[in-house]
Amino acid sequence: MSDFQHTAALGAGVIGASWTALFLASGRSVAVYDPAGNAEKTVRDYVEMAWPTLTELGLTAGGNLDAVTFHGSAAAAVEGASFIQESVPERIEIKHALFAAIEPAISSDAVVASSASGLTLSEMQAGWRDPARLVLGHPFNPPHLIPLVEVMGNDRTGDGVAEAAEGFYKAVGKVTIRVKREMPGHVANRLQAAVWREAIHLVKQGVASVEDVDTAMWAGPGLRWAAMGPTMLFHLGAGEAGLASFCERYTDSFNRWWDDLGVLHLDGETARQLIEGIAAETGNETTAELSAKRDAMITAMQKAMAGLRE
Repeated sequence: MSDFQHTAALGAGVIGASWTALFLASGRSVAVYDPAGNAEKTVRDYVEMAWPTLTELGLTAGGNLDAVTFHGSAAAAVEGASFIQESVPERIEIKHALFAAIEPAISSDAVVASSASGLTLSEMQAGWRDPARLVLGHPFNPPHLIPLVEVMGNDRTGDGVAEAAEGFYKAVGKVTIRVKREMPGHVANRLQAAVWREAIHLVKQGVASVEDVDTAMWAGPGLRWAAMGPTMLFHLGAGEAGLASFCERYTDSFNRWWDDLGVLHLDGETARQLIEGIAAETGNETTAELSAKRDAMITAMQKAMAGLRE
């Protein structure tokens, strides 16, 4: 495998621009393709916005803001790139068309990773003659700030390709998990979907407001989950006796709660209720202001926790 010093970012939306910032910060060059006429300005503005945060996290020591180029075709962007991150819109026909355009142009040892959050690897592989170089590389938004990347290969993936993708992501500061079985939404999206479903259920049942449900999350379990996962935390919750004791103590309680969890769909009336709730929660703050606040808090948490997991 190559050393992945020259990369490509296909798609210049929020995800693609965020990946570009991270790759540049790591000292790699990035070739960008997006058909939008304002793609270059969008990416340059995003990278400039993200750079102070990346610097604060200690990720720009070898970085170069100017090591980015913009190309008029996807095939031109991937030429010579050893790692290609695809982040085009989540529509299978768009992804298949892109894959058909780049397959003749990619290097024989290049890795192509898709940021797809909802589409499955096998669905995307149908757009290739030979999908051996394609893996799932699904980040959490924004990729330059949130460590997680979900990586998946399957029996049509070339030997060592998923492992090479994991190595690359770790080299640019990411934390990876391996998805072992294809499932819509992969792992983390399904977890947050399950939590959000119950959050909506609590609002619809009049148990608490949108704002109070959000507060219950960030001021309660969200703090613990930022440190460790739910099973590990419950293992610690029973003291020295660990998870075995926890299950013994709380089996009846959890079964009762699970049996009572809401089953619902996001329809127009539910969306209206949530939109009104979030309007009350945000007041006059814009989404840009809220995003900046979110990023500042996540950055502070990342800095505080640096080194503690080692």
